[in-house]
Amino acid sequence: MNEDLQQRVKEIKQSFRLLMDGKTAQSMRDKGLEYKLNWGASIPMLKDMAREIADSKQSNAYSLYELAIELWKADVRECKILATMLMPADEMLPEVADIWMEQTVSQEIAEQAAFNLYQYLPYAPAKAYQWIASDKELYQFCGFHILTRLLMNKQEPNERGINELIDQALVALQGDSLMVKKAAMQCLIRFSELGLVYERMTKSALKKHNLDFF
Repeated sequence: MNEDLQQRVKEIKQSFRLLMDGKTAQSMRDKGLEYKLNWGASIPMLKDMAREIADSKQSNAYSLYELAIELWKADVRECKILATMLMPADEMLPEVADIWMEQTVSQEIAEQAAFNLYQYLPYAPAKAYQWIASDKELYQFCGFHILTRLLMNKQEPNERGINELIDQALVALQGDSLMVKKAAMQCLIRFSELGLVYERMTKSALKKHNLDFF
């Protein structure tokens, strides 16, 4: 890491002290969100910080990509969320996305990564389908969140995608993970909202498995 980048990462870490919210951090711990270091900074605050960092990038001797990579390496809640906000989606290779997903250990980071970054990846649908077919809960959770965002943006899946989405969602809804169930349910709801045909497909699939939330 060059000296300018090293110094910037240090400055960012130090700036989190100004955003510290002890009550929020404690609330997260009470809910089971454990991080090595958690300042309790709010998402709007981190968005403002990301915007300021991005606006000043022209004068830096390092890229936003490099900064995001270094921030992600830190085992600090705010660093990881900020990394998902700063990483240029068109520069992130699939193997890097896989590494980040492998290193994701909380529901919050998975959700933030899907919302801030993964939904904008050029290969977002392929990665989402890969992850919802995983046997790991956070992968499935993140994958369904990506698909939900794509569906909300009216990106209609092809026939293979439709079958994969419905099949994996049905498996998730009959599984034991509550967070994956909720993510899959939300994804199916957004899928059904694409139009009458999609709504009928969803209801038919659910009915076959004695499931219904419409």
